[in-house]
Amino acid sequence: MTRNTTAACKQPPGVIAPSVDFTRCEGKADCAVVCPENVFEIRRIDTSDYEKLGLMNRFKLRVHGMKVAYAPNAQACRACGLCVSACPEHAITLARTC
Repeated sequence: MTRNTTAACKQPPGVIAPSVDFTRCEGKADCAVVCPENVFEIRRIDTSDYEKLGLMNRFKLRVHGMKVAYAPNAQACRACGLCVSACPEHAITLARTC
């Protein structure tokens, strides 16, 4: 049986957007795998984001390969919440954009 992921979506695109907490994210990609709207990509953390982190968070990122989740397609989010549930580090929250 296949699940209709569109039925799980609660909002039209652009009303809600995911936010990733880089102090928690370990770049495991669970969010990217479950997102039906392809909102996420896993890539090397930007230098500007890395420099904002504390020493322990920088060390943690180095241990985990300097990879984090970014949401370049955040405007496509339909607030299904699958990314929030899938993230083992609880690094993703959904917030209203307007």
